[in-house]
Amino acid sequence: MNVTHPTRILLASALSALLLATTGCSSKADGDNAGGDGADGVKSGPGVTDKTVRLGALTDLTGPYATLGKSIVQAQQMWADETNADGGICGRKVEIVVEDHGYDVQKAVTAYADISADVVALPQVIGSPVVAALIDDIEQDHMLTFPQAWAASLLGKDSVQVLGTTYDVDMIAAVDFLTRTKGLKKGDKIGHVYFEGDYGANALEGSTWAAERAGLTVTGQKIKATDTDLTAQVSALRAAGVKAVLVSAGPAQTASLAGVAASRGLRVPIVSSAPGFAPQLMKTPAAKALEAMLHVVSAAPAVSSDLPGVKSMVAAYEKKYPGSLVDSGVLSGYNAAQLMGADLKKACEAGSLAREDVVKAHRSQKNVDTGLGTPQNFSDVNAPASLSTYVLRPDAKALGALVIAEEAHEAPGVDEYVASLGG
Repeated sequence: MNVTHPTRILLASALSALLLATTGCSSKADGDNAGGDGADGVKSGPGVTDKTVRLGALTDLTGPYATLGKSIVQAQQMWADETNADGGICGRKVEIVVEDHGYDVQKAVTAYADISADVVALPQVIGSPVVAALIDDIEQDHMLTFPQAWAASLLGKDSVQVLGTTYDVDMIAAVDFLTRTKGLKKGDKIGHVYFEGDYGANALEGSTWAAERAGLTVTGQKIKATDTDLTAQVSALRAAGVKAVLVSAGPAQTASLAGVAASRGLRVPIVSSAPGFAPQLMKTPAAKALEAMLHVVSAAPAVSSDLPGVKSMVAAYEKKYPGSLVDSGVLSGYNAAQLMGADLKKACEAGSLAREDVVKAHRSQKNVDTGLGTPQNFSDVNAPASLSTYVLRPDAKALGALVIAEEAHEAPGVDEYVASLGG
C-alpha cells in the first residue's frame, strides 16, 4: 500500500478507541531486565525483558486506510494471542504496541519517537510517506520493519523488508498476462493509469520495460490521489487506441476507470496492482464492469484461496472477530506477523534478541514459507523477497471478493529485469 491510495471506509472513532485499548497501546516497558542479558542467558535490548517481547505497529485506524489498518492489527493480534498460548517466543509473552497515526506523517514521527525505545521490531508500518520519513531512524536503530508498501525505492535497507514483490515486478507480470491471454501483440498500445509518487513511478518502470520487451507501447496517464473521476483519462486512452489498460492507483480510481470505460465503449482488459482493489468495490455501480474487465496481479493469494494455511487462518480469524471484513489486509498482516515471529525465534536460538541480531537473523533466511503464499528470500537487501505473482479476478460472491485466476509463477524476463537493476 502506498501513500497515494484513495480514501477507504473510515472506522468510527469509538471502534478505533476500543481496538487500541484491546491491542495494548501502552509504550512503557514493564520492567525486569529491559536490556542486558536475560535470566535465561539470552541477550536482550530495547523491547525485550525476561517476561515480554514488545513489537510495534504504526498504523492507520482513523484515517483513509482505517479499514485496512483494522484488518492488519486484528490479524497480528490474533497471531500474538496464538503464539502466547503456545508458550510465546523465547519463553516470553508477545505484546503489540499499537499507535494510530491516522495517515498523518507528523503524528507517525511522534508515535515512533514515543515507542521506539520500548519495541524490538515493527511488523506493521502503514504508508510510504511514513516509511520515508522514518527510514533513516529505522536504519540507525536497527529496527526490523515490515512496511505496508512495495516500492522498489524501499529496497537496499538492511532493516527494512519489502515483503513479496515490488510494484515494477507486478506490472511485468501484468504485461505478460495480457500478451499470453488477451491477444496483445507487437505494435499494440497499452494504457497505464498510475499515481504520482513512488508507487506509480515504480509501477511504470516495470510496465515500460515489459512493454518494450514485448514490442508494445505504453501510453501513460499520471493522476493524483484526489482524481477519482477518470473520464478524461478514459477519453485519452480511447483516442490513443489502447488494447488494454494497467492501473497502479487505488480502489476508487480502478472503479472509475472500469465504469467509465465500459460506458464509453472502451471494453478492453484492465489489470490492476493489488492496492487498486478493495472488496467494497463489488457493492458499487462499477461491479459488473469490474467482473467483466478486471484482473489483479498480487504477490499474495486471494483470501478465498484453498491453500490450507489460508483456510485455517481465515477460519480462526472469523471465529475470533465475528462479523469483521476478511480482506487482503488480514492475510498481509498475519503473514507479516508469522514472518516476524520466525525471525525472533531464530534470533533467540542464536542467543540474542537484540535488535541488530534480529535483523541478522532475518537476513539469514533464504527460503521462508508460512503457508500463506510463495516462499521468500530475505538474504539480498537489493532484490525483492519474491518474484512470483498470482493473477486474481473479482467475484462478488467470494470471500474478499477475489478468486485466483492463475496460481503463483514468475513472469518471463523478471530475473533479467532484476539483474539489470543490480539486484
